[in-house]
Amino acid sequence: MSGRECCENPPALSSSSGNGCVLQLGSFNTYVSGPSTSKLAILLVSDVYGYEAPNLRKLADKVAAAGYYVVVPDFFYGDSYTMEKTLSIWIQSHGTAKGFEDAKQVFAALKDKGISAIGAAGFCWGAKVVTELSTSDYIQAVVLLHPSLVKVDDFKEVKAPIAILAAEIDKISPPELIKQFEEILSSKPEVDKFVKIFPGVKHGWTVRYNVENKEAVQHAEEAHRDMLDWLTKYVKYSQKGSGLSSVRGPRSSM
Repeated sequence: MSGRECCENPPALSSSSGNGCVLQLGSFNTYVSGPSTSKLAILLVSDVYGYEAPNLRKLADKVAAAGYYVVVPDFFYGDSYTMEKTLSIWIQSHGTAKGFEDAKQVFAALKDKGISAIGAAGFCWGAKVVTELSTSDYIQAVVLLHPSLVKVDDFKEVKAPIAILAAEIDKISPPELIKQFEEILSSKPEVDKFVKIFPGVKHGWTVRYNVENKEAVQHAEEAHRDMLDWLTKYVKYSQKGSGLSSVRGPRSSM
């Protein structure tokens, strides 16, 4: 099904890059892609540069092509970070705790649409939000991509299956910190996990890449596949009852 199907009812608020459209979902302008009839939804929570990032919307379209109703809300209310702003000051006005509360509105709107299962993936700032969501009963699985603001203690209460896709070259969440995350998760055998550190890539590589750089695209697409595999395993096949055991999710490379 075409991603444009999501725009037929209600009408789009505006045109957008990608195959989807921008709709009002709860209190948020939201990039939406995928069949409106799907009962399975994926929430993508952006990095500090916001929901309008072209590569993020392309990724939403890619996930939607697998049969999901994909939503990318503007949790920054039109005030995404730009290089002209001071990041430390901007962060004070855009806390991840607010993102967690805002996500509840999105989930309520999705449930009203008849959605039966939800997965979430977060990038940088958004990874902290979905980590917090993983301690709740709102979602079936989460994926963190080049996380920031995340601390070791955040993983002690994780309940949902969780995947962490990290960069080898990352001052914000270096491999040493990612390994600490993995150690905490290893102490929780009831929670399935997948941890992978991608060699030779930098923080932001999954959405902040140059589309003209073939190698950069390949690295990003590898992470996209791992993300989609994890979400498929726990959002799509977990809803089929018998299908989960036959699905191979990604394996830890650590």
